[in-house]
Amino acid sequence: MKILGIDTSGKFLSIGIWDNSKVYEYNVELSRKHSSLLTVTIKRILAALGWQPAEIDYFACGAGPGSFTGTRIGMAAIKGLAWALKKPVVAVSSLDILAQNAAETGYKEGSPVAVLVDAKRNLVYAGLYKNKKGLLKKSAPYMLVGVNELRKKIRAGTVILGDALSVYGKELCAGIKRLNCLDKDYWYPQGRYIVLLASEKIKERKISNAFDCKPVYLYPKDCQIKKP
Repeated sequence: MKILGIDTSGKFLSIGIWDNSKVYEYNVELSRKHSSLLTVTIKRILAALGWQPAEIDYFACGAGPGSFTGTRIGMAAIKGLAWALKKPVVAVSSLDILAQNAAETGYKEGSPVAVLVDAKRNLVYAGLYKNKKGLLKKSAPYMLVGVNELRKKIRAGTVILGDALSVYGKELCAGIKRLNCLDKDYWYPQGRYIVLLASEKIKERKISNAFDCKPVYLYPKDCQIKKP
């Protein structure tokens, strides 16, 4: 089984490759250059692997929440490839992908994990997780919340990661005991986790197609693109 997965929900372009359980990744900071470099980067990676696009069995993408434009760029690219090649698509929440970084820190089993991504407008995209037998499981719906409301949901001993720490870190962490705030090396999705999570979804038959695959938008509809 071969999977190509990408996430462009933030300032990093993260690409993961699954090749019969072998995993490769490519992560590079692009800021706002996703649209100009995404396609050429995919071509170079496939050429280096000696793959033809038609050999890929599944396409996976980070579905957000995150940058509105960035998420749409990545999802449009994956949907275009999947539609042209008549292959299935696996959508993975970008918060779920990012949460897996906590596993690299050796945190204690049972410790809660909070993924916090800057959503601008003094708001945060948040995902809360529990560590059960070494696996991170979502413990609450994805949220778009203000800092004060979010503080009420973070428990003592929580592992926190995500770029919202650079903006709201002091406000979020003040007065909450035993927080483990990870440094910026853990704030962005990694390509390997895109395809690892996608492979689990494929086993569970949680797959879609190019037309039905949708991004995770948490902002209200009046903040999104409207049809003319």
